Amino acid sequence: MMKSDSLDQLKKMLSKIYLQRKRVIHELDYALTHYTNLVPVMDEHVFNDGTAKRLMSLSGTIPASFHGKIYNIPVCLWLEENYPETAPICYVNPTQEMMFIRGNYITANGEIMLPYLQEWKPIECDLVSLIQVLAAMFGESPPVCMKHHPKHEQASCSQQFQRQMEGRSEADGNSYFFLTRDDDDDDGQPFQWENETNC
Repeated sequence: MMKSDSLDQLKKMLSKIYLQRKRVIHELDYALTHYTNLVPVMDEHVFNDGTAKRLMSLSGTIPASFHGKIYNIPVCLWLEENYPETAPICYVNPTQEMMFIRGNYITANGEIMLPYLQEWKPIECDLVSLIQVLAAMFGESPPVCMKHHPKHEQASCSQQFQRQMEGRSEADGNSYFFLTRDDDDDDGQPFQWENETNC
């Protein structure tokens, strides 16, 4: 749990518009204890219809394991005033150096549309469980990758995922993929699978 002064600050931040204020504070406290790269932010959220409300959000990064490496995925989780009766409104929030990877559960504006959110049950669902589901989904299918910069030797994530294998070697028992590089005239550069992406 958070230190008492941090908890007091959270209570001061959280607007009285929240109908289940004690539960919201408890869930925020629990989530912030487990996911230290998230911070509570009281800010104006603009809905798809153009209306705006001042709401609490958790912003920052959550860790996701992809091919044995941990990547920090930037997110913003908005809580409406009747939370937990309604599911959080969740977005992937890429930095300027990142771009979206098209997937089944992210809209063009970065909103996350998971079955967990669509089938939200206020008694069974909570913020920590949601973040765990997000981390698991991001580990299976990363929602962002680094933008391609011509000076970088390694191809961007989206290019790596979309390119076809041009060759394969298993002489030492490891699988290697030979990808043609934009900045190289040779026949390709081997990448081990776990080192293939720079997401």
